[in-house]
Amino acid sequence: MSYLVPAEFVTKMVDAGESKLFMATRDVLIRAYMAGAILAIAAVFAVTVTVQTGSPIIGAILFPVGFCILYLMGFDLLTGVFVLTPLALFDKRPGVTVGGILKHWGVVFTGNFLGALTVALLMAIVFTYGFTREPDAVGKIIGDIGEGRTLGYKEYGAGGMLTIFIRGVLCNWMVSLGVVGAMVSTSVSGKVIAMWMPVMLFFAMGFEHSVVNMFLFPSGLIMGGNFSVMDYLIWNELPVVLGNLIGGLSLTGLTLYATHMRTAPKRAL
Repeated sequence: MSYLVPAEFVTKMVDAGESKLFMATRDVLIRAYMAGAILAIAAVFAVTVTVQTGSPIIGAILFPVGFCILYLMGFDLLTGVFVLTPLALFDKRPGVTVGGILKHWGVVFTGNFLGALTVALLMAIVFTYGFTREPDAVGKIIGDIGEGRTLGYKEYGAGGMLTIFIRGVLCNWMVSLGVVGAMVSTSVSGKVIAMWMPVMLFFAMGFEHSVVNMFLFPSGLIMGGNFSVMDYLIWNELPVVLGNLIGGLSLTGLTLYATHMRTAPKRAL
């Protein structure tokens, strides 16, 4: 399936990170908005399938369809730019600065959140027939997810905070491998297979993805979940964002860059 060797696709990773940093703010925002919206729809799809079949693993198997669509369309998730853009700095690409990277992250975060929030509002209308009745089965499940993944962690204090952070780390270790997977092949089928595997794993394992949560928790609040905006920010979104950053950059971006872009010289025999 036109597989690229690691030295080739890691170079593509650095090039991609550099090009994203010099993209017009308008384009960054549009691409991030669409990525957040599509991933939110995929989350609804996975929950709906789980409710219909009674089998969470089937929802997890099918969830990556949204991830594949958004990357094939050239849209951007915060979890992906966490991995790619710093590599351009480490590679000393001209004009790349820490300030530029942080600004880019901020725009992508905003776009992802607005896209996910838009879908949360639209799906709330669907779940409640225009707010004329109680949420349907899927809407109730989403409300319960928001409550369980905020107050559920809060109940354990520091241990809960550590758990949610580690789940964020593990999540973007897998999701960032999906981002890289889009670069390991030049065929659509090859890209889809390479993206599908790690993204399915993260969803099935219940790890925490900051952009998926941008949909689940606002949607949960709209559906009547018994938690607050501050619960969402402190006991989910902020530690998950930090975990996603550290996990994706350290376990995927830097390891691939260090051994395939900056390969150590061979030892003389």
